[in-house]
Amino acid sequence: MTTPASPPVNRVYFFLVLTTLLWGGSFLFTKIGVSAIPPQLFVLTRFTLATTIMLLVCSTRLKNMNTGILTRGMIVGIALGLTNMSFVFGIQGTSISRAGILNNLFVLFIPVITKIVWRDRIGLVNVAGIVLAVAGIALLATSGGSGFNHGDLLSTFCAFMIACHIISVSKVLKNDDVYLISLVQFATVTLIAGAATLLFPLPAFTIPRSAVMSVIYCAIFPTVICFTLQNFYQRYVTPTRAGLVYTLDPVWSLIAGFFFLGERLNGREWIGCGIIFMAALLPLLYRLSAESRLISTYLKRKA
Repeated sequence: MTTPASPPVNRVYFFLVLTTLLWGGSFLFTKIGVSAIPPQLFVLTRFTLATTIMLLVCSTRLKNMNTGILTRGMIVGIALGLTNMSFVFGIQGTSISRAGILNNLFVLFIPVITKIVWRDRIGLVNVAGIVLAVAGIALLATSGGSGFNHGDLLSTFCAFMIACHIISVSKVLKNDDVYLISLVQFATVTLIAGAATLLFPLPAFTIPRSAVMSVIYCAIFPTVICFTLQNFYQRYVTPTRAGLVYTLDPVWSLIAGFFFLGERLNGREWIGCGIIFMAALLPLLYRLSAESRLISTYLKRKA
């Protein structure tokens, strides 16, 4: 049996960039959605729809479901659920421009978590990134207005949960059917959001058409489609190169906030966000350089 050929590299990067664009759009549509309906209800309806779509996609695969897939899918689903709950409450309390930048801190949380749990080495470049991130957050906190508010704090916690989700996918999942795993993940998020909806009283609200369209967009594009594109195309690039592509997420959220929501950052906020963005980007660039040197050394030895 022959293995299928890898797709052209341009196509791989095109679809990974498209993924970041769709994810970036979720900041805008989530902001529109949670301005009308409670955040926990937004997550509940979004993932109920996503779960329903995945059930249809997986209709011929359900016979392969087993306790292992259920258990592993629920573990990563809990991390995904906490990610999405903190995401919507963070978006509700801050601008999508600031939320996009702060969410990118997941790049720095990953080495910290692996150091604490598995005693992995953090490395000086990651330490430098963390110091830069703290400096950027300090600038946001002293930028005037609301400073570093509860929405910013939740967006930072969301970055921590994104890191936990990425690590759980790497450490927990085996050679499982990615469609079934996605189905279990989405269903787990639905249960978490459903529990939050039942536990916390909902304020009076109406559901305008814009909120309905926001739920539909977030269920289909940054959830079902993005997970499928990521699972298919990310395996053809290294994690470092994928991480560099994913740093485009806050760029799209900044553009969306500027043109569609009229968000404007003051000078101090721009500097703070820029420092945080560089804090996440620099470690990735360093790893890319080290990766390129290793490949070059290997090819020379092979020659």
